[in-house]
Amino acid sequence: MRASHVKQKRILLIISGGIAAYKCLDLIRRMREAGASVRAVMTKAATEFITPLSVGALTSERVFTSLFDLNDEQEIGHIRLSREADLLIVAPATADLIAKMASGHADDLASTVLLATDKPVLVAPAMNPRMWMHPATQRNVAQLRADGLHFVGPNTGEMAERDEAGPGRLAEVPEIIAAATSILAERARGAIAHLHARPLQGRHVLVTSGPTHEPIDPVRYIANRSSGKQGHAIARAAVALGARVTLVSGPVSITDPPGVDVVRVETAKEMLAAVEKNLPADIAIFAAAVADWRSASAAQQKLKKSGDKPSLDLIENPDILATVGKLRTGRPRLVIGFAAETSSVASEAARKLKSKGADWIVANDVSPDRGVFGGDGNTVHLVTAQGTEDWPTLSKDEVARRLLQRAAEHLSSGAAAAE
Repeated sequence: MRASHVKQKRILLIISGGIAAYKCLDLIRRMREAGASVRAVMTKAATEFITPLSVGALTSERVFTSLFDLNDEQEIGHIRLSREADLLIVAPATADLIAKMASGHADDLASTVLLATDKPVLVAPAMNPRMWMHPATQRNVAQLRADGLHFVGPNTGEMAERDEAGPGRLAEVPEIIAAATSILAERARGAIAHLHARPLQGRHVLVTSGPTHEPIDPVRYIANRSSGKQGHAIARAAVALGARVTLVSGPVSITDPPGVDVVRVETAKEMLAAVEKNLPADIAIFAAAVADWRSASAAQQKLKKSGDKPSLDLIENPDILATVGKLRTGRPRLVIGFAAETSSVASEAARKLKSKGADWIVANDVSPDRGVFGGDGNTVHLVTAQGTEDWPTLSKDEVARRLLQRAAEHLSSGAAAAE
């Protein structure tokens, strides 16, 4: 993502009250280094964490804090602020401000500006993990996504509170800038005008996500480190483009995407059965990290330690991607598989493209030092019969959006060719 998309752009940064507000000082500095101009609106609570003086020193602009500033409101200042920006960034976005945005409240300058804007809005949430996972917050976030707002984060990690950890950390400054740059790049290409075209309207998209758990005994199982974030992001992206989406998910701890039919499974055999039951589909995307093996005979009682080590007889699980990719009847028009590798990523993906009967393979390096499993970013290679495309490091939401947009274009061009 090039700095040229940020250069000479006008950013309105809305800072709400949270300990992560201090990161906005670095965000302002880096945005200005990239050539953007930045104005800031601060809520009253935000001024308890950082001062308008420090924000103003970095923006070289006046900082706006009050809705009832007569000098500004004679010119309807909140309307002017909202309309003069190319992009609004809300960081950190607290649970309270997200709730106001979702319900259309306008009782302070920040919420009024957000209600009055006709420009894209990027929301970077930051809050306690329990607040983030609360059903009310998740409903509000789902509503804002449906309204067309963009999100980056929150990330998972340690909180400011002692002994608190989980999803709720503000996205890192480079991630926020990358998301903002992506939005501005889309706008520069005129893509915003096509967001409401919903090119997958009337299509059925089937997605698998997460790991599978293959029981060894009632307590233990074979699994992997997949979080399901990429598969769930793909399901969200498909809904945003108008598709009817069925998500077959292994055991995950993340929230169900709104507007999606979710089928929960545990094992690879259950996942295959659920996939077959929910065919036909126009597009099938196999993002789940299915366990390759299962125990030939799971013990009915917990295996005990004894003098002799128990032997584990493994048998191969069904290959869901290959099963669907090689269907003679009822095969989806576009079958996309994911290949998680730790070496020879592109070559292994090219091999799987042929051996599994897939149309596309999305390959990524899941070596431990990459942080892909459980993380919010991904670096993928799109392998097709025409060759390999190396994508830059992107958020998993952006990988999903690009992949589904390409899939929609593929179906459209295929339909046109058929006609």
